[in-house]
Amino acid sequence: MRTSPVSLYLSRFAGVAAATCLALAMIAAAAARPRAAQAPASASTKPDAALATEAQALLDLANSLHVGLTRVQFEAEWAASTDVGDRNEGRRTAAGQMGAVVRGDPVLIQRVKALLAAKAKLSDSHQRQLEALLLRAAEAPGTLPAVVSARVETESRQASIQDGFSYCLAPPGKDGKCAKPAIANDIDKVLHESKDMAERRAVWEASKEIGRPLKPGLVALQKLRNQVAREMGYSSFFGLQVASYGMTVSEMMTLLDGFVRDTRPLFKALHTWTARELAKRYSQPLPPIDPKTGVRLLPAHWLPNRWAQAWPGLVTAADLAPYFKGRKPEWITQQAEAFYVSMGFPKLPPTFWSKSDLFPVPAGQPRKKNSHASAWHMDIADDVRSLMSIEADDGWFSTAHHELGHIYYFLAYSRPEVPPLLREGANRAFHEGIGELISVASGQLPYLRAQNIVPADAKIDPMAALLDEALSHTVVFLPWSAGVMSRFEHDLYEKDLPSDQWQTRWWELAATLQHVAPPDPARLTDTSACDACTKTHINDDPAQYYDYAIATVLKYQLHEHIATKLLKQDPRACNYFGSKEAGAFLQGILRQGATRDWRVVLQEATGEGLSTRALMAYFAPLQTWLEAENARALAR
Repeated sequence: MRTSPVSLYLSRFAGVAAATCLALAMIAAAAARPRAAQAPASASTKPDAALATEAQALLDLANSLHVGLTRVQFEAEWAASTDVGDRNEGRRTAAGQMGAVVRGDPVLIQRVKALLAAKAKLSDSHQRQLEALLLRAAEAPGTLPAVVSARVETESRQASIQDGFSYCLAPPGKDGKCAKPAIANDIDKVLHESKDMAERRAVWEASKEIGRPLKPGLVALQKLRNQVAREMGYSSFFGLQVASYGMTVSEMMTLLDGFVRDTRPLFKALHTWTARELAKRYSQPLPPIDPKTGVRLLPAHWLPNRWAQAWPGLVTAADLAPYFKGRKPEWITQQAEAFYVSMGFPKLPPTFWSKSDLFPVPAGQPRKKNSHASAWHMDIADDVRSLMSIEADDGWFSTAHHELGHIYYFLAYSRPEVPPLLREGANRAFHEGIGELISVASGQLPYLRAQNIVPADAKIDPMAALLDEALSHTVVFLPWSAGVMSRFEHDLYEKDLPSDQWQTRWWELAATLQHVAPPDPARLTDTSACDACTKTHINDDPAQYYDYAIATVLKYQLHEHIATKLLKQDPRACNYFGSKEAGAFLQGILRQGATRDWRVVLQEATGEGLSTRALMAYFAPLQTWLEAENARALAR
């Protein structure tokens, strides 16, 4: 009988499994010890020494387990993401199941809840570590072992389907094989460059085929994820993920709706401008006004991104691509590292360069890898890596600066003063926000000119650059991130949205919030399709996409502070490179990890709470310009 990949790798991890059993026995033994009677906690209760000792003993064990399990799981996930196949899928699944057993141990959950019941008598550090421990346990509660095991196995299988999928840009030949296989970069290139509408539509539709094999897995995961979350008292899996922000689902959705509302006038002006520009580019009539939404819905294949989440390449006067031709892909990451080092950050560890997987798999090699850029903190210490598919262009230049933001965040809080359980961003959005902040900084013309990337005499219109930034990175992104993705996943989990309604709901949100429609209306009722499934985060980073929306708002608050308060420069034309003061400001945020409430960290850093004010101020000149341009076009 053939040995399953999971069984094979559980046997190979026997040593880790033995250590896991020992750890669980230690937790159980600690729970069995008699506890001193505790007086009811009150607002004025001071930290209790005996309780602190008990909490610290549990946390010492938990932190040690967290480091060990993370290493095992990440090594397995790294192998599965960089070399897709059954062998590594089995390893990833086995490691995930082992981690779930420990993190969701019922005795551990009981002990943490008991300590948190008297949290007013604990230090802030102990409270925060215990809360982090409980949130991790809620992902895999040991009271539902069969459900947890099924979730881990299904997620691993889903990841393998996603990582190993081969796009096909031409109908199969007589032998049934794809006549024109492609990777994600190939699809993106066509959508960026082609003006052939038939080609654009064919490639866009090919990009959605991955949704069909992924849909059954997401159907299963919708139920499994909600089961584990509700077992721990959360309204849904979406509610569990929101809880890490210290917010309710209602509070989060109100915040996100506010982002969309605040930026709506600017987005509508951008949409009007874009519809006109694309119709001209493709020699097509303007799309008709949709009777349901009252706006022109852009056909999705007109846009240069598979999900219409960004609209790059539309502003030819701001095109930076020519300045990257002839450069080597290796230079992209080296330049990104130099940016951080110039501000006082250390050089990347040698193991980053030797262990990362930074470039596309060479043509002809059988290995397949995940195409989505990511940063990895393998041991919650100094083993940091990145998975990318870098090519020498302006898009990857921005992405590399972003991913190193995660890497330097990892390194900054990996110090003895920050317990491993709190070696995270102030919240998840802070991690994305720092990467996005440096993406903004890496696109500023003074930086590009100072580094001889853009010639000093290059004529780049500042308004064109601002327009491109709004389209490519920010304003267009918010209706997608705060709107379509977050609303869909809210409904998926909070409302248990039936799978036969997924397509309709997905495109209803896209029409209302992004003003985008599929090329063929029949797609709305194709229940075998799953266009939502084509977005990687729905599968492997679920119910967290609002992180990116919050990060988008946050980055402009941080950027405005650095530009105006530290550099004394225009936020739309500044240069961080070489500023030790800017580096110290960032290090002050990064070094804290998750040891303090994110709202306090933001208030202290910028002098205000989370707000779209800085973002709207940054783009205010653009809104004035767009309104005038659109009025002129209407008058013609």
